[in-house]
Amino acid sequence: MSGDFIADPQLAAFLRAASAQPAAATTNIDALRQAARARAAAREPGPGPAGVDAVIAGVPVRVYQPGRSTVVVYLHGGGFVIGDLDTHDPQVRRLAAATGASVVAVDYRRAPEHPWPAAVDDAVAVITAVAGSGGRVAVAGDSAGGLIAILAAIRVRGTVPMTAQLLVCPNTDPTLGLASVEEKGRGWLLDAGVLRGWVGMWLPDAEFRASAVVNALRADLRGLPPAVVVTAEHDPLRDEGDAYAARLRDAGVPVVHRCEPGLVHNFPTMRAVSSACAAAEDRFLADAAGALGAGTMEVRARGARS
Repeated sequence: MSGDFIADPQLAAFLRAASAQPAAATTNIDALRQAARARAAAREPGPGPAGVDAVIAGVPVRVYQPGRSTVVVYLHGGGFVIGDLDTHDPQVRRLAAATGASVVAVDYRRAPEHPWPAAVDDAVAVITAVAGSGGRVAVAGDSAGGLIAILAAIRVRGTVPMTAQLLVCPNTDPTLGLASVEEKGRGWLLDAGVLRGWVGMWLPDAEFRASAVVNALRADLRGLPPAVVVTAEHDPLRDEGDAYAARLRDAGVPVVHRCEPGLVHNFPTMRAVSSACAAAEDRFLADAAGALGAGTMEVRARGARS
């Protein structure tokens, strides 16, 4: 970290403090999930009213600003393992407020209890049900949720018209084979070894991780909706997010792409710490608002997942 450009002094101090802390020793998934929720609970709540918990197509969801003509289906990050609706509630509220859209955050099934394809199946079920209500549909996600969002968009391509894909620091290459994983995989909050362990829980077959079925850098991207893709200089996932944006352009998909200098993985969670992180998230939200419309639409809850 010494000598690297960091976007502001507040973020630099945060990173120094984080580096001074001993690495978490627990491999207990429940403990990691509880810790993630505790960190989220300490953050400022997002704007606007709380979301309403519901069930759509048998999948638990949280719906924000129901009744708008555009619905964004949001897939949270957390390494396919530890995130949930509560860990990402402030971010999703900000997305809803900035875009004027309804946002449906999906409580998809997580690894290791539910490896591939459960999370993508849940995302596809919600997207398809929401699209059946009429109106415009977009997909969004951060980190691991970015890959789930992409794979769901690929699966519904040709059957569900989609307006946009809105991605922050997305994981697009589950082989984790690009240079930034090693370059930024120590000392920049997201540890490459931990990430590899989580991806292994979601995709236990190492050879399958290179398959076009799950690897967005190998998939056919033609016909996907226009994208906003934002990455961060000091993120282990930087190169694969940048590569995904380039592959979209090569496939003829319009892309707004920016790599935020001096920032780290999932910088929106640090907006209260760093004015640079807040400004970067605001740029993403402005891009998202530019890609979407507003209006009225009913999001119907149906069924219960067995």
